Amino acid sequence: MRNFILPAAILMFTTFSVAGCSKDHSAEKAAEAPVVVVTGATVETVRSASIPELLDVVGSVRARTSAVVSTRIPGSITLLKVREGDRVSKGQLLAQLDAQENQATAAVAVAAIDEASRGVDEALSRKKLAEATFERYVNLFKEQAVSRQEFEVKSSEKEVAVQGLARAESRLRQAREGSKAATAISGYTRITAPISGVVASRQADLGATVFPGQPLMTIEDDGSYQLELALPEHTASTVRPGTAVQVTLDAVGSSFAARIAEVVPTADSASRTFIAKIMLNQKGLKSGMFGRGAISSGTMVNGMTVPKKAVVERGALSSVWCLDKGNIARMRIVKVGRQTGERVEILSGLSDGDRVVVSGVEKVAEGNKVE
Repeated sequence: MRNFILPAAILMFTTFSVAGCSKDHSAEKAAEAPVVVVTGATVETVRSASIPELLDVVGSVRARTSAVVSTRIPGSITLLKVREGDRVSKGQLLAQLDAQENQATAAVAVAAIDEASRGVDEALSRKKLAEATFERYVNLFKEQAVSRQEFEVKSSEKEVAVQGLARAESRLRQAREGSKAATAISGYTRITAPISGVVASRQADLGATVFPGQPLMTIEDDGSYQLELALPEHTASTVRPGTAVQVTLDAVGSSFAARIAEVVPTADSASRTFIAKIMLNQKGLKSGMFGRGAISSGTMVNGMTVPKKAVVERGALSSVWCLDKGNIARMRIVKVGRQTGERVEILSGLSDGDRVVVSGVEKVAEGNKVE
């Protein structure tokens, strides 16, 4: 039994000895590896300073000009020429309704004009005849060939003919105005674009029956957008047109300084907020996009900021490269706050006096020496 245990013990001792020698040899090689030196990077010393306290609010991007297209008459949609995302011009045909009763009314109005025109012609002929007869009776009355009663009868007939012509002309004007109204109503079967822009949404499909006032689609002018921020009502006395605000649009990766252009004078009783509007001119905007605004509250707080380009984003983690006393780069996880211009607030992870690489961060790796 002892003959087997002794060789096994010797074998285990030999194995551990080899492993220990191998580990020590690797450590020696690591210690001998040269430190990579990085040049061309810029370093900034972080200092606490007074920064303005900002009020963060959120809002949505909206088109400055939009139009909800609806129908004025009932009918069924027989033609639908646009869909969401299509670009349309003002006056372009969007849809066609089938409203036979309205078209029949327009045809009746046109026929009424013809009838009224004939009535005017007939009344004009009566008037001419009555005037000519009256002129003859004037001469006969002067010659005392007719009695006064006969003369007055012809005079009255002339006046009646004049009044008849006036009534006929009035009926003609009435028929023409009625025809205009009927034609206009008949024209409501053609749905045209009130503005130029993009079809943002469509609420009706081909073959659907629609009624007056029912929305068919929404058209937005994609050339002008605004950010509508929902501000708490307690800021109503301090926020006004011209107030500075730092705007962030995450969808387009844009952050910039702007000023409030318009403040809606009424507040929402449900959310206790009122709307402030900021004009936008960035590319790639879409109605409904999320936006944030930071408005100064007028007070100062202690904090620290670093250039935005110094922060390295890896997934949900944010970090910076800090240098120790030997200028060796070490990654430091930080928590970032709001962005103001080209600088971002650091909420935690850094201390006053830390040295941070602010440019050339793409050259730096863990353990590099920065000169």
